[in-house]
Amino acid sequence: MDKQTAKEQIDYLRKQIELHNEAYYKNSAPTISDFDFDMLLEELIRLENDFPEYFDLNSPSQRIGGAITKEFQQVIHKYPMLSLGNTYSFEELTAFDERVKKAIGNDFEYVCELKFDGLSVGLTYIHGKLFHAVTRGDGLLGDDVTMNARTIKSIPLVLKGSSYPDEFEIRGEIVLPHSSFERINQEREEIGELPFANPRNAASGTMKMQDSTIVAKRRLDCYLYHLLGEKLPFSTHFESLKAAKDWGFQISDFKAKCKSINEVFEFINDIGERRDSLGFDIDGIVVKVNSFQQQEQLGFTAKSPRWAIAYKFKAERVCTKLLSISFQVGRTGAITPVANLEPVALAGTTVKRASLHNADQIGRLDIREGDMVFVEKGGEIIPKIVDVDTSFRSLFSEPLQYITHCPECNTLLIRKDGEAIHYCPNENGCPPQIKGKLEHFISRKAMNIDSLGEGKIELLFDKGLVKDISDIYELKYESLLGLEKVFVDTESGKTRTVRFQEKTVENILNGINESRKVPFEKVLFALGVRFVGETVAKKLAFHFKNIDALSCADYDLLIECEEIGEVIANSVIDYFNNSQNIEMLLKLRKANLQFSVVEDHNLIKSNKLKEFSFVVSGVFSHFSRDQIKQLIVENSGKVVSAVSSKTNFLLAGENMGPEKRSKAEKLKVSIISEEDFLKMIY
Repeated sequence: MDKQTAKEQIDYLRKQIELHNEAYYKNSAPTISDFDFDMLLEELIRLENDFPEYFDLNSPSQRIGGAITKEFQQVIHKYPMLSLGNTYSFEELTAFDERVKKAIGNDFEYVCELKFDGLSVGLTYIHGKLFHAVTRGDGLLGDDVTMNARTIKSIPLVLKGSSYPDEFEIRGEIVLPHSSFERINQEREEIGELPFANPRNAASGTMKMQDSTIVAKRRLDCYLYHLLGEKLPFSTHFESLKAAKDWGFQISDFKAKCKSINEVFEFINDIGERRDSLGFDIDGIVVKVNSFQQQEQLGFTAKSPRWAIAYKFKAERVCTKLLSISFQVGRTGAITPVANLEPVALAGTTVKRASLHNADQIGRLDIREGDMVFVEKGGEIIPKIVDVDTSFRSLFSEPLQYITHCPECNTLLIRKDGEAIHYCPNENGCPPQIKGKLEHFISRKAMNIDSLGEGKIELLFDKGLVKDISDIYELKYESLLGLEKVFVDTESGKTRTVRFQEKTVENILNGINESRKVPFEKVLFALGVRFVGETVAKKLAFHFKNIDALSCADYDLLIECEEIGEVIANSVIDYFNNSQNIEMLLKLRKANLQFSVVEDHNLIKSNKLKEFSFVVSGVFSHFSRDQIKQLIVENSGKVVSAVSSKTNFLLAGENMGPEKRSKAEKLKVSIISEEDFLKMIY
């Protein structure tokens, strides 16, 4: 393909992908299947790799992330990000209305909008392209999070139309939708990490992550609500929002122009009834004077505008009785105390349980069985106990003694320095840990043996047919046929029967047989190594190529792999130092599972780097480290993890480790830049 044709195809693909992104993320009306969308994106990435001269930071291919931010630079806000005055009562809103009338008279209107509960951000656009994204910070200085913001599908990289100013700023809120929050917490619990407390904290923490690839996978969202710039061609705030929507920004439909404070009250009451069904968190309503001229008349205090105020919803709180505290054991052995409550209605649901998190939380609240406790949802999806009404407490009440032994296997619990959670160390003998590992192993993102779901694993474990994941591959038709168990649902008391008939057994055995084809990176994730989630498993698999190299890797070799730090490295070492794990892996190897990366020879595009080996280190301008490594492989080169006398080139990016450079210089290994490398292959 010649350069002109490539340029035309790249431009066409970028436009098509952005149109599909808008249809899916903003309009909730996808126009093509996920598979077809992925094919378009893969074709764009391939062309951009083949023709790097057409690289563009605003290409939709950059939304998948890849850039590593070592340090977030601070940026001075061109327009200070002031906070809004808050109120929790209609009386104070009425007082605000009276102050506005006293200053500008009665001829004005308000605009009411949602007060999103997330991370405030200012987006600057120059000539229709995203220039930078800056967090609120202290209102005067914020962090530059542009690379992470580019991964958010609802933030346009290039604006639509041509009516926008040459330069302007638009402000909004980065939020984590409830669906993404629940998915992330499920994944964190799967790898033994504590779930995020609420979507707001998760969104804020995600935007400060150094690897934009991980940010992209979190599926953040962004709603914009305030336009700033020199000589904007609008007379009202509402008009500016309409224009911003035409340019491609996501502007919430939940807004209204109100002629009086009573209409404001009506809007607040309406949203208050609907807020649980929005799909994201809000903590109130923002009320603004609509006219820009009148806003200017009203002016500012030292901290906030006089023309706007935030009405904040009170966190929904109910009081109920704490009947008992039970302790659950997770797949990784983490102990979670759970408050069993007298059922109570809260935020549209009946709450029977609430997490107590850990021993420190119980101690802080001095919570005791039989107490009357206050339960909140507020910005939380998971109910939590926030306080205790001690006036109802019995004189004979005694402080709760946190358990010292596992409630399932009676093993002495451990609590590592710096961690809040107690753990049961009996990972190969504690029933809920074993069942948790088995269920994780067969899950869709792991070995995908869906025919073993819906209680079947528990039945097999209870019958003594599976004691660890390797036993799954020893199951026989005759031992499965006719198995049966009645399960009782603890919530409803209803019974459910699991029965292994002929078709069921055939499906199970077929599913097990198909799982032998699952690639190494998924097998590694399925093993359930603590802190090794889906993304980390891929990094380790493609870095070390096979289970033998990984199992022999020491600490220094492990942390050379992208995204692998001290905690993960030590966890991997501990896993492979466990003799029971090694014995289980030998059985899985005999079962013909995939324990090495299958090289796709169709990926080879040239022999330009044949017989050359590269160590890749640092941060690069045009490609991520993974993309650089892929280019090396595609051109028949070899990627190695450590500099040695056999290394041909050290491909050095910014912030490369000084030890690698020193060793390369000592061994007289050629040190090349990203530009030098690109000349070798193009």
